[in-house]
Amino acid sequence: MTNLIAALDTPSLEEGLGLVDKLGDSVEWFKVGSRLFCLSGPTAVRELKKRGKKVFLDLKFHDIPNTVANAVEAVAGSGADMVNVHALGGSEMMRAAAGAAKKSNPEPLIIAVTVLTSMNDDSLREALGSEAPCAPETHAPRLAEMAKNSGMDGVVCSAWEIEAIRRVAGDDFKLIVPGIRPSGTDIGDQKRVATPAMATEKGADFIVVGRPIYAARNPAEAANAITAEIARATKQ
Repeated sequence: MTNLIAALDTPSLEEGLGLVDKLGDSVEWFKVGSRLFCLSGPTAVRELKKRGKKVFLDLKFHDIPNTVANAVEAVAGSGADMVNVHALGGSEMMRAAAGAAKKSNPEPLIIAVTVLTSMNDDSLREALGSEAPCAPETHAPRLAEMAKNSGMDGVVCSAWEIEAIRRVAGDDFKLIVPGIRPSGTDIGDQKRVATPAMATEKGADFIVVGRPIYAARNPAEAANAITAEIARATKQ
């Protein structure tokens, strides 16, 4: 079953918690990103845990192995259920992060980011400085395989790479899919997008949805509609 993660991309913790309260039991998982964490720190995680929620702490650590290990150990201690690093940090960095996560009780899922869903062929080629063909659908599976071999529990990827990643990483490897836009909604700065149904049918373990929920006139209704779409796609 695909799980919905609602992104708390709000300008304050007060607004974020207000959204959580509006959503009530319709959403179990919430993403705390760099904006909210920079504003509120571990308090954001603790307040969500007080409300019985699960937390994906999306800080995308990318630094030398020791620095990342220390950061992962620190945020794991905050009670986050899932934390992430950038796969481009390399195998040594990911192994250090995985080892640090194991020191926490309970142990959070440790996830690696492959290729941001805001990137396409051209922006990825520019970032990597390559003149050769450089497509996310080939680059992401390579990073995912490296992540699995480094002890990661899963990766962040777009829906378009799910099938290729499953072939190299297997069915137990967690796939967290952002860039989700229900039909008819604005894609914003995303490039490799998918509907909740498409991501579910391809085998996403989690989908991350931000603006279509928090910017909706009725966030709970929007979240329930996405959950219903997931349920219909799961039965097909």
